[in-house]
Formats: sequence, structure tokens, C-alpha cells
Amino acid sequence: MLGEDEDWLWDVANEMDPEDGVVWVYGPGDDSVMAFTDFGIETLKGLAEIYKANPHLLTRSDDPK
Repeated sequence: MLGEDEDWLWDVANEMDPEDGVVWVYGPGDDSVMAFTDFGIETLKGLAEIYKANPHLLTRSDDPK
């Protein structure tokens, strides 16, 4: 929907907090999915632009700490 790599967007969204408009929806058992409010989608778009302009700012989930 945003025209970006899904794994990369996951890393961007993983930097977001609930006050940024991201929520977790829990299902039966251990199932859960990340979801966004309208504000969260706008925040995600803004963060994607920031991280595209400065890729070194983003901490990848597969980067060693």
C-alpha cells in the first residue's frame, strides 16, 4: 500500500510507540498483528521519508546490538 519493502516497513514501524498511532491486536493463543490508527499511518509515512533520507538512523531488527 505504501510502495515500500514490507520487511523495511516493519523495521520502521517497530520504532513507533502507541502514542505514534500503532496498536497491537491480539487474537486467540499467541497470535497478534500490528495495526495503525489513521494518525499512525501518517506517522509511518513520515518516518519512512525520514529513514529513506537518512538510512543510518534506522536500527534493523537483524542488526547485532
